[in-house]
Amino acid sequence: MVPAGTGRRRRSTALAAAVVAAAALALMASQAAATPGATPSTPEGALDIAQPGAKGDGKSDSTRFILQAWTHACRATGTQKIVIPPGNYLTGALLLAGPCTSDIIIRLDGNLLGTADLNAYKTNWIEIMHVNNFAINGHGTIDGQGPLVWSHNECHKSYNCKVLPNSLVLDFSTNVTIRGVTLLNSKFFHMNIFQSKNVVVDKVTITAPGDSPNTDGIHIGDSTNVTIRATTIATGDDCISIGPGTRTVRVHGVRCGPGHGISVGSLGRYKDEKDVEDVVVSNCTLRGTTNGLRIKSYEDSKSELRATRFVYDGVTMDNVSYPIIIDQKYCPNNICSKSGHSKVAVTDIVFKNIAGTSATPEAVTLNCANNLPCQGVQLQNVDVKFAGKGNTTIAVCHNVHGKATNVAKPLSCL
Repeated sequence: MVPAGTGRRRRSTALAAAVVAAAALALMASQAAATPGATPSTPEGALDIAQPGAKGDGKSDSTRFILQAWTHACRATGTQKIVIPPGNYLTGALLLAGPCTSDIIIRLDGNLLGTADLNAYKTNWIEIMHVNNFAINGHGTIDGQGPLVWSHNECHKSYNCKVLPNSLVLDFSTNVTIRGVTLLNSKFFHMNIFQSKNVVVDKVTITAPGDSPNTDGIHIGDSTNVTIRATTIATGDDCISIGPGTRTVRVHGVRCGPGHGISVGSLGRYKDEKDVEDVVVSNCTLRGTTNGLRIKSYEDSKSELRATRFVYDGVTMDNVSYPIIIDQKYCPNNICSKSGHSKVAVTDIVFKNIAGTSATPEAVTLNCANNLPCQGVQLQNVDVKFAGKGNTTIAVCHNVHGKATNVAKPLSCL
């Protein structure tokens, strides 16, 4: 779940960091131009951060060695590789900014540890900004060391809270692959994808305790063509959250739980939000999550936008609370007026081949706005049963238009 102000903070801090990065690059360019015949340096072989002195002892600060390697790789040509060898490398904030004249791969064989000193961060921990053709791969771990600072998170008290650092942020970047690594115990979100395109997250493991605060697995906002596949996510918040302005998302073969499920939204919280469209979630398993497949928008939404053309296909529910939800009357902590007049249109949503068990009697909840009913909602081959005793499985539908085909009788409310 995204506290109020988080979206705005994300934009403002990202743009501020972009200005700083651009100024730094301009300075480097002017210095190079001042030297006759200056050309970008091209390191020979991989840039192993241990060679200039980084120590994998979990205590020594390795920040400057990683930033130095990035500077050399970014100013070089061809394909450059930065190696994090076996060991535990403690770091502070890592702003890895472009544009770069090379394609860069970070090979993560060791573990990166985010310092518990919150003064070491301006915004996020590892932030990739304005970079094209970039990858992180390997079998190492990006460990946010969240348990050391979660007590500082007060977002459960107020939506206008101070946000702790996200672990891995992709801002304004294109053609990015994150493969094989583990993200562990983030201070806030594990991965945040913002205004980026052509992003692949493949065979990644994301892990935090089920009661850890705001540790969303992967959040996507204002981005296009994002694929998440063969990934296992267990967190204290949404496994995957898809925010405004996002198009063409493919989630395939994801295992989610514990956590809050796979969510679109919240939508309509701020002015000038853009549509969310073309989302496909397929062949996924949700186990023990507090929600299943959820679309949520604020009841007093500030933006006129659409959530449209979603397909959820082949999803298994294992003891999931509220497996299928559309909620156009979302109003957490009573921070909005309950007018019932939404500006978020939810259309052309298909749930098909959804089976398994629900931890609550209410297996299907379609709670749409009085003034803007959901349109084109389809339930096809849906059979989710309440796993408990003393109640029967039910569906609750308000202000929704669509059809149900081959659906278990208690769920056929369309």
